[in-house]
Amino acid sequence: MRPIFVLVHSPSVGPSTWRPVAERLAAAGHQVRVPSLLGVGSGAPPFWPRVVDAVRDDLRRVPAGRPVVLVAHSNAGLFVPVTRAGLDHPVVGSVFVDAALPARSGPTPVATPELLDFLRPLAVDGRLPRWTDWWEEADVAAMFPDPALRRTVVEEQPGLPLSYYEQRVPVPVGWDDHPCSYLLFGPPYDGLAAEARERGWRVAHLPGEHLHQIVDPVGTARHLVELALPENAG
Repeated sequence: MRPIFVLVHSPSVGPSTWRPVAERLAAAGHQVRVPSLLGVGSGAPPFWPRVVDAVRDDLRRVPAGRPVVLVAHSNAGLFVPVTRAGLDHPVVGSVFVDAALPARSGPTPVATPELLDFLRPLAVDGRLPRWTDWWEEADVAAMFPDPALRRTVVEEQPGLPLSYYEQRVPVPVGWDDHPCSYLLFGPPYDGLAAEARERGWRVAHLPGEHLHQIVDPVGTARHLVELALPENAG
């Protein structure tokens, strides 16, 4: 039974960052789900249980026992261990795409101290501007292949609370007892890809900016299949 690809976007952006890849995977005959995490930043912390709930609720449309592959982009990678533990469906593979890695043991901080120092002055009444508003225009423009897609992604973004980035995410013991792999787009995630390789994971490189999955959905989809389903690649 072929697993379903579950494409999990960073809560800093929205599901449109995965839809072009989902379309390519579906065209190749794979079943795909793209859960929306747009509501996880509402209310009080902790926020990570809402990520798990959003993925689990989306998979209620999938027959029980159907295997899935979790594909996590950016800081969604930190939620893979708790998501796997909270699902009713067997997770037969996890692919981290230009993503943060869970700690080897103990809870994982969502943001480094350096990132928090950068974010705190941006917060207004405890809430941050949209992710693309953090950066210089030239850096943002380089991530998008056309104005229409940029508008879709930018308008969909939530303004997350600062407390989202201050949370720590549990890491259940033994969560990585299944095939895990890493797809690198580029810096600053190259160090994390090297760590994934040290953990014994398969690692692939598709050069691009942080949202390269919307720039090259065909190449991204191909790499996901090769990493998650090597016996079916090609």
